[in-house]
Amino acid sequence: MSWLHASTAFVAAFLASLVECVEALTIVLAVGATRGWRPALLGAAASAIFLIILVAIFGPALGRVPITTLQLIVGILLLLFGIRWLRKAILRAARVIATHDEAKIYAEETALMRSAGGASTRAHFDTIAFLACFKAVTLEGLEVSFTVIAIGAGGSLLVASLGAALAAVLVIMLGFILHHPLSRVPENTLKFTVGIMLTAFGIFWIGEGLALPWPGEDLALLAMIALLLLFSALAVRIARGRARTTAPS
Repeated sequence: MSWLHASTAFVAAFLASLVECVEALTIVLAVGATRGWRPALLGAAASAIFLIILVAIFGPALGRVPITTLQLIVGILLLLFGIRWLRKAILRAARVIATHDEAKIYAEETALMRSAGGASTRAHFDTIAFLACFKAVTLEGLEVSFTVIAIGAGGSLLVASLGAALAAVLVIMLGFILHHPLSRVPENTLKFTVGIMLTAFGIFWIGEGLALPWPGEDLALLAMIALLLLFSALAVRIARGRARTTAPS
């Protein structure tokens, strides 16, 4: 594994995990602020333990799969996953669909938790708060786990895991310090970047799984990222132009 491949895997895993952790943090903060921090943090912790158990159970099984088969499977899945992120990021950049607003999501989740009733007291454990945080962290955590495993499929799993862990620690620290959703994080820009990188990794792993020789080997990743960036910028311009022509006058 070259330094280029390792650094690209680290950055991709870090950015992808940063986005998912920010989204999970928003829900945990909203639930904790309205229904109590104890059940909210317990729900998040229980989800983290659940995800660790899942990785411990299914992670070793991946070692029994032939590396080329594994690369082909995760390449296809990663390509589909990356294209989904990239498509939404392009449409948001073109202002065809609304941008992801953590402050708005926080307000909506806060209103939902307040209207749910049965808030936590010392004598009553708040199951609603616990389950809301467990669900949010589990859903985002599953995406993080898949992304890390897929990016690290070719031997860079440790590097990708370190990137994801750093992102999680950073978001948790900021959450404890600020007690407020990280709405100033340029999330759509991050998703744009991650979508490009995941799509590039997907194409790369499909080629590796099919035993296709990439010109320049790992340097092909940089070429793919550059081409996808150009394609995405063009797609934003086209989508923005079409949105203007179809907008009611």
